[in-house]
Amino acid sequence: MEILVLGGTWFLGRAVADGAMQRGWNVTVFNRGKSGMAPEGARSVHGDRTVSTDLLRLAQQGPWDAVIDTSASDLAPRDVLAGSRALEPAADKYIFISTVNAYRGWPEEPLSESSELLDGPPDADNDYGRLPDDWTGPDWYYGRQKAGAERAVWSVFGSERVSVLRPGIILGPGEYVGRLPWWLRRASRGGTILAPGDPAQSIQPIDVRDVAEFALDHAATRMPGAFNVVAPIGHDTMSGLLSACVEVTGRRGHLTWAPGDLLTAHQVKQWTELPLWRTHAGTWSIDSAKAQAAGLRCRPLAETVAATWRWLEAGGAPVAHPRWDEHGISPAKEAAILAALSA
Repeated sequence: MEILVLGGTWFLGRAVADGAMQRGWNVTVFNRGKSGMAPEGARSVHGDRTVSTDLLRLAQQGPWDAVIDTSASDLAPRDVLAGSRALEPAADKYIFISTVNAYRGWPEEPLSESSELLDGPPDADNDYGRLPDDWTGPDWYYGRQKAGAERAVWSVFGSERVSVLRPGIILGPGEYVGRLPWWLRRASRGGTILAPGDPAQSIQPIDVRDVAEFALDHAATRMPGAFNVVAPIGHDTMSGLLSACVEVTGRRGHLTWAPGDLLTAHQVKQWTELPLWRTHAGTWSIDSAKAQAAGLRCRPLAETVAATWRWLEAGGAPVAHPRWDEHGISPAKEAAILAALSA
């Protein structure tokens, strides 16, 4: 296989490129050359996806059996549209990594691939307006961006040559957002650990390596359409995740669970101060049966936790990203809530 990875140097893009190399495929990675090195043996092409001459120069490096697009998170749909037009003559199929945020109902209601998408146009320039700082609802700015980018790819390559993968939360070695690393560092400090909500709450994070393998399977076989790429409902629980964090870091602490109404009363920011905790009903209610039928396999979450801790302990450091600093509750605020819980 001849594969073009848009991205390819960190987290999901790196996992895709590494996985393709392990399969013995010929890999080209395209990026700006600012966030890491391409895997050894891959062909590296540097350029900017928003620059038309860079895209045309890239297209001349083809042809490829498939494009796997892992780097469109900050791109306007119109930039994805321009890139798709430049690459369409040089690629047989396009695998676009989107997100469940593209659904209008996330995180308020259960979702399947037939759920309504947000209204991002394929030629939009991301001028959607920003949300207020105290907003706790869905990130419609990001969701509309991704929905528009999906439509951009489909409009150029056509429905039979496009696979859209919609992950939810991706965890694992190399994570740059900081959710699982924060919980691991907190567990490593030990003591009484504030745990959020219902310990039996089903959660659906997926390992970055499992997303990469599923994307590569789509590159190898023509499986057009959209797929929710999350762990099955009931695959694991919040207790399972946090208990695994305590276990792999040496059992230095113990979990004390606080009900959601107490956390809300103390103005704990959902999704960030205690990462992965959210009270919205649809957060962890995403149907991934279609992806499972197409071959998606999800390793136990404890394996992801252990691999991430090994990466951190070995000196692993993510690509610098502003979202890292959003995550985690202060020790003082945690102590105050634990005191209130005891009282």
